[in-house]
Amino acid sequence: MKQEEEKNIHLKFFGIPRLIPYVRPYRRMIIWMILLGGASSAIDALYPLFTRYALDNFVGKMSTDGMGIFVAAYIALILFQAVINFKSTYDCGKVELYLNRDLRNTAFNHLQTLSFSYYNQNSVGYIHSRVMSDTGLIGELMSWRMMNFVWNGSFIAGILVVMLIINPRLTAYILILVPIAIVLLTWFQKKLLFYNRKIRELNSRITGNFNEGITGAKTIKVLSVEPRVIDDFQKDTREMRHTSIREAHFSALFISTVTMLSSIVLALVLWKGGKLTQERLMGLGTLSVFMSYALEMLDPIQNIIETLSAFVAIQVNIERLTRLLGEKSDVADSPEVIEKYGDTFHPKKENWEELTGDIEFKDVSFHYPDGTDYVLSHFNLKVPHGQNVAIVGETGAGKSTLVNLVCRFFEPTDGQILIDGRDARERSQLWLHSSIGYVLQTPHLFSGTVRDNLRYGKPDATDEEILEALRLVSAEEVLKKMDKGLDSDVGEGGDLLSTGEKQLFSFARAILADPKILILDEATSSIDTVTEKAIQNAIQVVIKGRTSFVIAHRLSTIVDADVILVVKEGRIIEQGTHKELMRQKGYYYNLYMRQYEELSWNKLAEE
Repeated sequence: MKQEEEKNIHLKFFGIPRLIPYVRPYRRMIIWMILLGGASSAIDALYPLFTRYALDNFVGKMSTDGMGIFVAAYIALILFQAVINFKSTYDCGKVELYLNRDLRNTAFNHLQTLSFSYYNQNSVGYIHSRVMSDTGLIGELMSWRMMNFVWNGSFIAGILVVMLIINPRLTAYILILVPIAIVLLTWFQKKLLFYNRKIRELNSRITGNFNEGITGAKTIKVLSVEPRVIDDFQKDTREMRHTSIREAHFSALFISTVTMLSSIVLALVLWKGGKLTQERLMGLGTLSVFMSYALEMLDPIQNIIETLSAFVAIQVNIERLTRLLGEKSDVADSPEVIEKYGDTFHPKKENWEELTGDIEFKDVSFHYPDGTDYVLSHFNLKVPHGQNVAIVGETGAGKSTLVNLVCRFFEPTDGQILIDGRDARERSQLWLHSSIGYVLQTPHLFSGTVRDNLRYGKPDATDEEILEALRLVSAEEVLKKMDKGLDSDVGEGGDLLSTGEKQLFSFARAILADPKILILDEATSSIDTVTEKAIQNAIQVVIKGRTSFVIAHRLSTIVDADVILVVKEGRIIEQGTHKELMRQKGYYYNLYMRQYEELSWNKLAEE
C-alpha cells in the first residue's frame, strides 16, 4: 500500500473480517484466551478490596480475628489467578505461533502459483516483508494485542463498577478527568505513531543503503563515487536522528503528561476522600481502595489507546498481505484442466500424456503484462521433435521471451503455442514443466549439499546417476576438489562456488531430470573455453532425441545446430543452418565475422 494510503487510514477495522478464515480454526482457543484474560483482570480489580477489608477489620479494630480465613482466601485467589494467567498466556502464544505459521505457509504456497510477471513487478524485499513482517504483526495483533485490549478493558470496567458501588459521588469526581485524559493520550499516541512509522521507513532506507554499500563495494570503488555514497548515507542518518529526537521529545511529554494526570487524580481522591473520611462518611480502607484505583486507572486507558492505534496501523499490514493472497497469476490453468490433470500441489499424474516435444508457434504476438510494446509480433515457427534450435540476436530482440513462452512462464497476448499438436493451455503447467530442463544464464543453487541440489532435478536419483550427470558436463573435477564430495555444502545461493562451478552443477541438475525439452539460455557464458568445449561435446550427446533451444552469445557454440533463428525486433529475419546463413552473407554472417575477428585479435594480443 502506498504511503499516502497508509496515512489516511482511520479507526475502521476493515481488514479484520479478512482474517476470519485463518482465525476460525483457533476460535475456541481465542474465546478461552479472552474469557480467562477478562477473569484475570477482574481478579486484579478485587485486590484493593482485600486491602480495604484488612485496614477496616484488622488495622482499624486492632484485631486479628478471622485473619486465617482472610489469608487463605487471598492465597487461593492468587493461585487461581496464576493458573488462569498460565492458561491464557499459553493459549495466547499458541494463537500467535499457529497464525504466523498458517499465514506464512499460505502466502509462500500462493507465491509458488504466481507467474514471472509478479516477480518482475515486485522486489524481493517487498515480498519478503509481506511473508515475514506482515504476518508476524498480524499474529501479534490477534493474540497479545487482543489479550491486552481485553485485559485493560475488563480491568477499567471492573474498577468502575466497584467504585460506583462503594462511593458514586467520589467516582463522579474522578470520571470528570477521564475524557480529558483520553483526548490528551489519543493526541500523543497519534503523534508517536506518526514518528514511529517514519522511523521505520528511514530505518529500512538506511538498511538498504548499507546493504548496497557492501554488495556494491567494487562498483563504488571503480566509479570513485565514495563521497556521493557517503553523503547519501549521512543524509538518511541525519534525518533519522532528527526524527528520533522528535519522537523522543513527544515520548517524554507523553510520559510526563501521564504522570501529571495520575498525580491530579490522586490529589483529587485525597482531597475529596480525605474530607469524607474526616466526616466519617468513608472509612480509611475505602479511601485506600480509591487511591489504588486512581493510580491504576490511567495505565489501562493508555494501553487501550496504544492497542487501538496498533489495530489501526496493522490494517496496512492486513491489506498488503490480503492483496498478495488475492493476486491472480497471469498464467493459470482452467478449471477443466485442473479437474483432469490436477494443480501444482495435487497433480493427477495418471492422466498425464507422454510428452514428445513437437512445438509450434501460430501467429504469436506478445507484450509483457507491465508493458505495451510488443516483443514478438505475428511470430510463426515449427520445431519438430528432436530438433536443435539455436536462437541469436541483439539484446531485447526477443530471444529469452521466445523460450519463456515455450515453457509457459508467460501466455501469448495473441495466437497459440502448440505442444504435440495441442494448445499448451489445454494441459497443466506442471505437466509441461516436468518435462523441461532449463539452464539459466545466471545459475542459482539452493542452500544445502551438492547431492541435495542435483536431486531437485530428480528427487529419487541415485548417487550413480548424479555422478554420471556430473561426468557428462565435465563437473566431476570440480566435485573432486570439494572435501566432502556430494555431501559438500554449496552455501547460500551457491556462494561457496564460483559462477562457472554453479553453472556446471545447474547444467547437471537439468540433465539429471532427463527432460524431453532442453533449454540453454547462454548456459556456457560463465564457463572458461576449455570447459565450454567439453560441455559442447556433452550437449551433442544429451540433445539427441530431445527438442532443444539454445540461446547463444558466442556464435561458435551453435554452428552445429539443426536450425539457427536470427531474431530482430520480435521477428525471424533469417533462418537456416550455419552454412546456409553464412552463404547468404546477411545479418548472421556479419555478426559471426565480427565475433571471429574479435577472437582473432584477442589471440594475437595474447601471443
